[in-house]
Amino acid sequence: MLIIDQATHDAIIAHARRDHPDEACGVVAGPIDSDVPLRFIPMLNAAMSPTFYEFDSGDLLKLYRDLDDRDEEPVVIYHSHTATEAYPSRTDINLAGEPGAHYVLVSTRDGAHDDGPVDFRSYRIVDGEVSEEEVCLVAAYTDGAQNIEPHTHGQSTQQKAED
Repeated sequence: MLIIDQATHDAIIAHARRDHPDEACGVVAGPIDSDVPLRFIPMLNAAMSPTFYEFDSGDLLKLYRDLDDRDEEPVVIYHSHTATEAYPSRTDINLAGEPGAHYVLVSTRDGAHDDGPVDFRSYRIVDGEVSEEEVCLVAAYTDGAQNIEPHTHGQSTQQKAED
């Protein structure tokens, strides 16, 4: 299960909308072994493509050096699909190199790039196997679970957040 705070969730969606019609991409880092996505890091899609994303190799090297300096790791690796559902493509699966990360996909198709409902989904991708996982929104990270708001597949988190 991915537990993500509302502000980070909204920042990922805003990035996907801002970069549309190209795919957006980025990372949300957190302390090593915490599984808590705390630091939102939007990246440039070096491919500048509506059907593919690629991290710039120089930016990626800087990112991993920064993560090492801060004792962080990528907790979430996200990107958008501009014309298809929020499900990993064969290319996405082949490029998934962080087995501990949550792979978040946001679909900005069918008007979602403006203000329509957004499909926001999370997956684990390990050894080419894709497993969708539940996304739970929290107002903020606290010690208690009372702030967790479950989100299930089929209802956009954007709609859920506005309810």
